[in-house]
Amino acid sequence: IEVDPAALKAYDIPLHQVMMAVKNSNRDAGAKTIEINQAEYLVRGLGYIKSIDDIEKAVVKVQDNVPIRISDIGLVQLGPSTRRGMLDKDGAEVVGGVAVARYGSNPMQVIEQLKSKISEISPGLPKKTLADGRISQLTIVPFYDRSQLIGETLGTLEEALSLEILITILVVIVMVMNLRASIIISSLLPIAVLMVFIAMRYFHVDANIVALSGIAIAIGTMVDLGIVLSENVIVHVKGRSPDESLTTTIFNASSEVASAIVTAVATTIVSFIPVFTLQAAEGKLFRPLAFTKTFALLAALVVALVVLPCLARWVFGLDFKKGLWKKWTAVVLALGGIFLLIYGFSWAGITLIALGLADFIEKRFAGHHAWIQYLTLATVLLSVTWLLAGEWLPLGASRSGLLNFIFVAIILVLILGAFLLLERNYERILRWCLAHKRTFLVVPIVTMFFGLIVWMGFDRTFTVIASAAEKVGWNIRATNPWSTMAHTFPGMGKEFMPALDEGSFLLMPTSMPHAGVEQNKKVVQQLDMLLANIPEVELAVGKMGRVESALDPAPISMYENII
Repeated sequence: IEVDPAALKAYDIPLHQVMMAVKNSNRDAGAKTIEINQAEYLVRGLGYIKSIDDIEKAVVKVQDNVPIRISDIGLVQLGPSTRRGMLDKDGAEVVGGVAVARYGSNPMQVIEQLKSKISEISPGLPKKTLADGRISQLTIVPFYDRSQLIGETLGTLEEALSLEILITILVVIVMVMNLRASIIISSLLPIAVLMVFIAMRYFHVDANIVALSGIAIAIGTMVDLGIVLSENVIVHVKGRSPDESLTTTIFNASSEVASAIVTAVATTIVSFIPVFTLQAAEGKLFRPLAFTKTFALLAALVVALVVLPCLARWVFGLDFKKGLWKKWTAVVLALGGIFLLIYGFSWAGITLIALGLADFIEKRFAGHHAWIQYLTLATVLLSVTWLLAGEWLPLGASRSGLLNFIFVAIILVLILGAFLLLERNYERILRWCLAHKRTFLVVPIVTMFFGLIVWMGFDRTFTVIASAAEKVGWNIRATNPWSTMAHTFPGMGKEFMPALDEGSFLLMPTSMPHAGVEQNKKVVQQLDMLLANIPEVELAVGKMGRVESALDPAPISMYENII
C-alpha cells in the first residue's frame, strides 16, 4: 500500500490510522451463539481479505457521512516479497531447483527419466539474439547428479565382485592342485551369479550396492559347495574299481555329500529369516541383501547338486592322452590362441598359446622331472594372476603391468603359502594341541578376552573392579595405567550408515548473523569463484538463505556450497 502524503494531510488522517483500518478489515469476529430448533449454533463474522479490491474498499475514516477508503488515499498493488535466498554457480547468480523422487521409486530410473525430459524440453527454452549476433539460450545444468554416485558405487562393487571371483579361482587352483576340479568348481560361480540376476528380475529386487553385497558375501559359501562335491568326486574316481562306470562313481560321490550340502545351505538361509521381517529404513537397507544372499545360496545349491555332477562326468571323462587328443591338443590350442590374438583378444590368445606349449612340453618330457606334470596348472595360475593384476592394479595405473603383476604374485605366494604350510603341517599341529590342551586353551581364552576389551572398552569390561576399588576408597580410574588403557581401548563406536566417498563435498559456512542480503551474496559469489579455481573442482554451486518453504528455515547467514 503506497499512501499519498498529500491525501493524508488533506483528510487529516495519521498513518497509524491507515494501519489500523487495514488491520481491522482483515479479522474474524465472534458473535456468541444462536439457538434454532433446540440446537445451538456458533456465530462468527468472517472478514478476511481475499483480494486487492477488499483492501481498497477498507474504510479509514468517515467525514461528513462520506467514507474515506484506502483507494482514496493511496495505491494498492501486488509487489515482491522480501528476498531471503540466492543461488550462485561459479560466481554467477542462477535459478535452481531440486527434483525429489517419490517414496519407493527407483532413484536411477527417476534420474534417467528426468534427463530424458530435460533433453526433450531444452530446444524450446527461451532464447534471444544479442547485439553482437550471438544467440543466448536458457539451459538446465545439473549441479548435483546422484546417478554418478550410483554408477560409480555399482561399478566399484561389480569390479570387487569380479576380483573376488578371480581370487577364488586362484585359491581353488592352488589348494586343490587339480585343474579339472578347479574348472568344475570355478564354473559354479558365473552360473550361480547369473541365476541370481534372473531371480532378482522376477522378485523385483534392484541391483543396488546392498543387493550386490549379498552376492559378494555368499561367494565363499558358494565355492565351499563346489569344493566339497568335487573333492569327494576326486576321491571316488581315484578309488573306483575297473568294472565300475564313471557315471556310477560320480553319482555315488554326489549322493554321499548331498544331504550335508543341503543342511549347510539350509542353516544359512534360515538364519537370514529375521532380516526379511525388518521394516522402515532398516528393512529397505538390508532386505535386498537377504534376498540376494538367499538367491545365491539356492542357486549354488542347484548348480552343485544338478549341474556340477553332469559337468564332472564330462570333464573327468575326457582323456587327453589317447587318440587324436594326444596328438593335436597342443596344435589346436596354439592355433586358437593365434586366432584370438589376430582379433584383439590378447590375454585369451596368449593363454591358449601358453597352454598349448605347456601341453607339448608335458607330453614330450613326461617322466623326466616331477614338476613337469604341474606345468599346465602353473600356466593357468599365471594367466589368472595376470588378469587379476590388470583388473585390480593395486599399485595404481601409473605403474607398469609387470610391477602390478609381481606385487599381486608376492601377495598370493605369501597368503596361499601360509595356507599350504598349515595344510601340510596340520596333523603335527593337531597332535601338539591335543597333547598340550591346557597350554593351547590359553590362546582362545586370551583372544576372546582381548576381543571383549576391544568391543566393550577397557573401562566397561573392568567396571566391577573399579566399583570394588571405589568402595574401599581407591579411585583406580584416576591412575595413569587405567587411564591409558581406557583411552587406548574406548570400545567400538556405532553408526547406522558407513562413510561414503561420493566425489562431492558439502561446505556449510556461516556469516555474521546481522549481515545483509547484499553482503552475503557477495561472499557466496567470492567463495564459489575461489572454489572453482581449484584444479580438482569441476563445479561449485552455492546456496544462501532459504527457498519459500516451511521445510527450509535457514537464515541468509547460512551457506551451502556443493562442490
